[in-house]
Amino acid sequence: MSQSQLNELHPVFAMPFGTRIMPEGGVLFRLWAPAAGEVDLCLTTGPESLQVEPMASQGDGWFVRHHPQAKIGQLYQFRIDRDLMVPDPASRCQVRDIHGPSVICDPEAFRWQDEEWQGRPWEESVIYEIHVGTFSEAGTFAGVRERLDYLADLGITAIELMPLAQFPGKYNWGYDGALLFAPCNRYGSPEDLKELVQAAHRKNIMVFLDVVYNHFGPEGNYLHVYAKEAFFTERYHTPWGAAINFSGPQSRGVRDFYIANALYWLKEFHFDGLRFDAVHAIFDESRPDILEEIALEVHKGPAGKRHVHLVLENDRNCARYLDRTPDGRPLFYTAQWNDDIHHACHILLTGESGGYYQDYTDGPLHHLGRCLTEGFAYQGEVSSYRGGRIRGEPSRHLTPLAFVSFLQNHDQIGNRAFGERLITLCEPEDLLLISALLLLAPSPPLLFMGEEFGAENPFYFFSDFGPELAESVTRGRRREFACFPEFSTEESQRRIPDPNAPETFLASRLDWRPVDAGEAGVFADHYRKLIAIRRREIIPRLKEVLPGKAGCRTMGEKALTAWWPMVDGSKLSVICNLQDTQVEAPPGGSVNLIFQLTAGDVPFPAGGICPAKSIAWFLCSG
Repeated sequence: MSQSQLNELHPVFAMPFGTRIMPEGGVLFRLWAPAAGEVDLCLTTGPESLQVEPMASQGDGWFVRHHPQAKIGQLYQFRIDRDLMVPDPASRCQVRDIHGPSVICDPEAFRWQDEEWQGRPWEESVIYEIHVGTFSEAGTFAGVRERLDYLADLGITAIELMPLAQFPGKYNWGYDGALLFAPCNRYGSPEDLKELVQAAHRKNIMVFLDVVYNHFGPEGNYLHVYAKEAFFTERYHTPWGAAINFSGPQSRGVRDFYIANALYWLKEFHFDGLRFDAVHAIFDESRPDILEEIALEVHKGPAGKRHVHLVLENDRNCARYLDRTPDGRPLFYTAQWNDDIHHACHILLTGESGGYYQDYTDGPLHHLGRCLTEGFAYQGEVSSYRGGRIRGEPSRHLTPLAFVSFLQNHDQIGNRAFGERLITLCEPEDLLLISALLLLAPSPPLLFMGEEFGAENPFYFFSDFGPELAESVTRGRRREFACFPEFSTEESQRRIPDPNAPETFLASRLDWRPVDAGEAGVFADHYRKLIAIRRREIIPRLKEVLPGKAGCRTMGEKALTAWWPMVDGSKLSVICNLQDTQVEAPPGGSVNLIFQLTAGDVPFPAGGICPAKSIAWFLCSG
C-alpha cells in the first residue's frame, strides 16, 4: 500500500488544540484560555534557559503563537497572566510529571506498518481488560506487548486498556487523569504505545482504550485556573465535584475538546475502539448531546474506513444510545457494559446482598435470565438502592451484541474493601459453571486480567497523590465502607489498605507464576476451551440471532434454561443448574450438544434430568 493510501486509511490527525508541526517550519502553539487576560509561551532552549514570548489573542478565549525556531523534542509551558506556569492541556507527552513541561511531539514520526489492518467485526469480540501498571512486572506498554502471544493463544480478540491519560504520582487506576492527550509516561512513550497497538494488530487483536469524559482528576487540573467557567458548571454535580460544562455558555469549546480527544486516540494511535467511563455522570441538555455528537463524528471519520467500536458504561441503562439502523449498524454506540448481569451472577455465586446488590436479591435468577435474553435487568423498574427512582429503558428489541457481559472487572474487584477476586469468594466449581454460561452466551464477554487462570491476588484501589490530598483520599476511602457493619469502627476501618501505600499497588500486580499449575491450569484450560467453542460455534451465528425473540424460564431456585431463535429457524439454547440437586430438564428436539460441564462428569441428556452442578449448550435445528 502506498503512503497516500495509508494516509487515506489512517489520516494524520489535525489537532485543533495544543501543538502542530508546520510545513513551513516551526511549531504552532494554541491554547484555549477564556479566563486568562494574557498568555505567554515559555520555550526551554537550554538546561537553564527559558524563552518567553507573548501569545496573540484571537478572540473567543484563543491564544496562538507560531514559533519558527521551535523544534521537535523541546519542552514548553504556558504562563497565565504573568504568574502561573502550566502544562499544555493537550500535551502529547510530559517529560516528568503532570505539573511540569510538555514535550513537542511529531505525530508523524512513528512509521506505521499496519496498513492492511481493518479491525475486526464486533461480534468477534472477546475482550480482556488490562491495567498496564499491574499487568506485568515491568508495568509498561512493553510488558503488555510481551504477553500478546499468550493472549492470542487464549483466544482473546481485543484488549481493553484502563485509562492512560497522564495522572499524578507513580501509580493510579487512571481515572484521575488531568492531561487527556498524554499517555502516562510511567508506562512508556507515545511511540511505545503505538508499538503496542501495532504489535497487537499483527496478532489479529484489537485494542480498545478506556476514556474518562465525566471529570478530571483532583490533582494537576489547571483548567480551573484559566477556563473554570467554561469547562465546569455548578448546575450539576458528580461524585468528583462540579460537572463538565457540555451545554452551558462557552460549552462549544469544551465539546470540541472532547471530540478532538476521541478522534485523537482513534486516528493518531490507531485504537480500534473506546470505552466511555461512567457516562451517567455526564449532563447535557443539547441535541445532539455530547455522547451522540462524539459518536456521529467517529462514524463520519475513522469508523467510515475501518471497524471502530464505541462502548458505554452507563448506570442509567439508556437503551436509546444502543439503537441500530435498519441494516443492523449501531446508530451511536456499539454496546454497553452490562452491570446488571454481573450483579445477578455475583449474588448467585456469593450470596452477598449489600449495596447495589440489594436491587437483585428479590430474584437473582430472574434478573440473570432477563439479562441473557433481553439485555438489561432494569428496563424502567423502580430501584430501591437508588431511593425509589426509575432506572433503565426497554432493551428487549436490541441485539444481544449491544451488551458486554462480565463476571469481574476493575470496578467490581477494586471497589471492594480488600480487592478480592471471585475465586476467593465462591466455590470454584460454581465459577466454572457461570463462566461457561457467559462465555458462550451471545453477548460479547469481557475478562479481567488473570481471571482466566483463577488469579487470587487482590486488585486494590491505589493512587499516589501529594501528601495533603493523599491523606484525604485515605480517609475518604475508609469512610466509604463505614456503612457496612464490619467496618463500623475506626479500628476496623484502619484494616482497609491505604490506597497511597506502595505495598497496596505492588500487591495488586498480577502474579503469573501459577498460570499453568494446579487449579490455575484447570481454569486456564477451561477458558481456552470455551473461547475456542465460542469462536467455532457461536460467533458465526451471532448476526442471525433474532432480536426480541429470546426467552428463558427458571427450573428451580438456581437453575434456568434460555434460548435464542435464529433467522433460519434454528435455536441456540442453554440449561444451567447451580443447585446441589438435579432438576427436570425441558424436552429436547433435534439437538446438537456443543458443550457440557457436570460434576463428576455425569452424562447430560438432551431431555429428562439435568444433573446437579451442570451446564449444557445446544444448537437445535429448525
